[in-house]
Amino acid sequence: MDIATLFIALLLGLLEGLTEFLPISSTGHLIIAGDLLGFTGARAASFKIVIQLGAILAICWFYRHKLTDVVRGLPGDPSARRFLLNLVVAFIPAAVLGLLFHDVIKQFLFSPVVVATALIVGGVVILLIERQVHRVRVETVDETGWRDALKIGIAQTAALIPGVSRSGATIMGGLVGGLSRRAATEFSFFLAIPVMFAATAFDLFQSWDILRPDDLLVFLTGFVAAFASAFVAVRFLLQYISNHDFTVFAWYRIVLGALALWYYMS
Repeated sequence: MDIATLFIALLLGLLEGLTEFLPISSTGHLIIAGDLLGFTGARAASFKIVIQLGAILAICWFYRHKLTDVVRGLPGDPSARRFLLNLVVAFIPAAVLGLLFHDVIKQFLFSPVVVATALIVGGVVILLIERQVHRVRVETVDETGWRDALKIGIAQTAALIPGVSRSGATIMGGLVGGLSRRAATEFSFFLAIPVMFAATAFDLFQSWDILRPDDLLVFLTGFVAAFASAFVAVRFLLQYISNHDFTVFAWYRIVLGALALWYYMS
């Protein structure tokens, strides 16, 4: 294993963690960055999915007390059971469509041009949503009902298109549905846990035959980097949304998408 590949793994891991929970599409960033760095192919695609697990474990650690309370409360606490039910309900739409169209998406949509277009469109959608009057009906993630969860789960299906952003789709879906910024953001965090564990396991199962023993160090490097940078990004986002909206992320998406389209289509 050469040092250059490990360095690329480190960079992509840091990029994954920093972008996973911001509404700017971690997958889109990894596809564009991987293409520019020459880190492409089936094994590279699996790497980009597997290192997401590092970012998810950062969420598990950040909310470890909440998750522990939910697990302990499942036998007798209605709020814990409601919390779990909401995650299951929100998980189902993307899981079903992801299983049905996984091969098609991976074959035809994992391209820089698709990502760039989705970045721009997603940015415009965020701007439009932020210009609407936001009436808060659900203040905290524990007040979320199953209907709210279903709407967010349906919104999440848009993120099957690389560049849309899973966190962006779920957070915006939550805001449109009447969740506060913090409630929508935290629900997006928690929903990422089952979604991305499932995506990682499914991709490893499908890609197991093409992986090699020397891939382990590359994957581990990206995994650790994603964990560390995701932890920082989560803390930043929760502080940021207390006084700001998501407009800056929308303009970032639009500018990045436009630059990427110009680069790949010129």
